[in-house]
Amino acid sequence: MWTNNSAAPFLLTGFLGSEAIHHWISISFFIIYLAILFGNGTLLFLIQSDHSLHEPMYYFLAMLAGTDLGITLTTMPTVLGVLVLNQREIAQGACFTQSYFIHTLAIVESGVLLAMAYDRFTAIRTPLRYNSILTNSHVMKVGLGILMRGFVSILPPILKLFWFPYCHSHVLSYAFCLHQDVMKLACADITFNRVYPVILVALTYFLDALIILFSYILILKTVMGIASAEEQAKALNTCVSHISCVLVFYITVIGLTFIHRFGKHAPHVIHITMSYVHLLFPPFMNPVIYSIKTTQIQRSIVRLFSPQRA
Repeated sequence: MWTNNSAAPFLLTGFLGSEAIHHWISISFFIIYLAILFGNGTLLFLIQSDHSLHEPMYYFLAMLAGTDLGITLTTMPTVLGVLVLNQREIAQGACFTQSYFIHTLAIVESGVLLAMAYDRFTAIRTPLRYNSILTNSHVMKVGLGILMRGFVSILPPILKLFWFPYCHSHVLSYAFCLHQDVMKLACADITFNRVYPVILVALTYFLDALIILFSYILILKTVMGIASAEEQAKALNTCVSHISCVLVFYITVIGLTFIHRFGKHAPHVIHITMSYVHLLFPPFMNPVIYSIKTTQIQRSIVRLFSPQRA
């Protein structure tokens, strides 16, 4: 019906070949979404209400939780709409907007993980100057810079989507809109939209990962210079949660990249599954990791759910 109409809505796609069990699949997604909302929402509430968590490390953690909530709330309506209601149509403007926020928040998450590495680097390399370096105003400036980088850097290719004609199929590969998926449907020269994201990924994800790696090399060098083995373990233990979140995030990014680049002949369900893992696994795991590995968060949770122990 919409095949040759450039202004027609796009059609989202769930799990091809498994439409009959979409309702059952939706239950799993609903539980995962609830867990993400509860976990990250709880982190934000704890950091806001517990004055012992009013430190740079936890401010950055709040940024991470807020970013994860943003990604979840951006994708949840269309994913559950397709799986529960079979609501596949999405207006082009809404699709481009969703794509913008998905990619923006992914870049923001990478930036927040980098800022958290900077926090750990400062705390371990220059502990006596930590509070004077990472003041509240400095943390706010870093956070604003991370947001600006994410929200501005992705604008050029997304804006181009609004100008393209779409005269071929309007069927998308996922239950949400991604830039690389939408641009393939355009009846126009998409060279800029192919090249720009590659450069952007190199200057954000790849560069962030390199800086994080380098910072931990310097952290490890500093820790190895500590005479006491107990103090070494204590210093490294403060980094475990962050390292775990970094691994969760970048492993899913690498996995998704490999599937897109080298898995062209892989079953469609593999591509779909990896996309959902990339979007949902980090937001699901980050609160779990920090709740298990961070003593201050554990104490705050106990005080929250056991007021009599406060």
